[in-house]
Amino acid sequence: MTADIERLEGMFENTFQRQPTVIAEAPGRVNLIGEHTDYNEGFVLPMAIDRTVAVAAAPTDGNTVRVHSVDLDARDEWQTDAPRRTGRREWRDYVRGVAWALLDAGYGFRGVDLVISGDVPQGAGLSSSAALEVAVTGALCAVAGIEIEPRRVGLLCQKAENQFVGVQCGIMDQFAAALGRAGQALLIDCRSLEVEYVPLPDGVAIVVVDSGAPRQLQETAYNERRKECEEAAGLLGVLSLRDVAIEEIEAKRQELPDVLYRRVRHVITENGRVLSFVKALRPNDRATIGRLMCESHASLRDEFEVSTPDLDLLVEIAVRTEGVIGARLTGAGFGGCAVNLVRQDAVERFVSEVVEQYRRETGQNADWHVCRGAPGLEVRNA
Repeated sequence: MTADIERLEGMFENTFQRQPTVIAEAPGRVNLIGEHTDYNEGFVLPMAIDRTVAVAAAPTDGNTVRVHSVDLDARDEWQTDAPRRTGRREWRDYVRGVAWALLDAGYGFRGVDLVISGDVPQGAGLSSSAALEVAVTGALCAVAGIEIEPRRVGLLCQKAENQFVGVQCGIMDQFAAALGRAGQALLIDCRSLEVEYVPLPDGVAIVVVDSGAPRQLQETAYNERRKECEEAAGLLGVLSLRDVAIEEIEAKRQELPDVLYRRVRHVITENGRVLSFVKALRPNDRATIGRLMCESHASLRDEFEVSTPDLDLLVEIAVRTEGVIGARLTGAGFGGCAVNLVRQDAVERFVSEVVEQYRRETGQNADWHVCRGAPGLEVRNA
């Protein structure tokens, strides 16, 4: 566990004048490659990271849920049978949403006190929301004695975000938070929901740099991109863009509006890049890995139009720097982070040359993190 659990337990005791009985912790994630493919039933390659959201919990005798967010210094309270939307799509909705999803799936849970804290950067594209959802679900289930396997936890949390919060995400973030393994990435087939664990290469550091431009998915064109993909699939007569080959889309280019053609082209080529990336990881083929990452970023920038000038600059500086294997935006885009694969012996140079040059050129205070592959949801007695 990576969060400051001792501090969390102390905050619980200060807030509720008793000790917690359960600690649940779930990681954020960085997606190595495979962007905007998950909701198109394609392939993604995320890695759970050693930044987490942790929840301290203890049951109560009544039917009230009381929640305190340490990081936001905010509280919430509601009845177990009535988790209603706030209408503001804020942190409370993610907590209430997983409770709603549990109830909707036929699970009952008891009154509970929760204290939440974490070190997953918020609004940076590292999926702090999924980490929150999965950790809260783990805490609610543990307190109520509900046993749910991790895959089911991920699906319930996705349902909460889609139907309660209103962000039409795919399954990648929640699966990474629930199913992650130390030192490994997850190749997820978002149609079959099969997961294959892929060892991370030796001698390579994964460095995430925050562009300083926060992402707010509910305030961006994220849902619009999903609708465009659905519209294109309908025009092509398929249930999902997973079923379209590159030859087919090129042959039917004149039948689609240009914007939909470009959206489809990204999804098809990105699926291919994910599978090629996994093949290149096994022999540690760094040249291919780097090329695929750069191609992914260019496609997200030009075909799917979700990059930003700041992210483009981060990637441009990185790929010119000695020791950098590859770089691309990670997450849904519209701001957030770039992920960089860097030779282990070149991390200091990366920070001094890439991060500092970006700060000088933009004035943005770019935070950076060297991430390790981490385990998914962990629940223990306090």
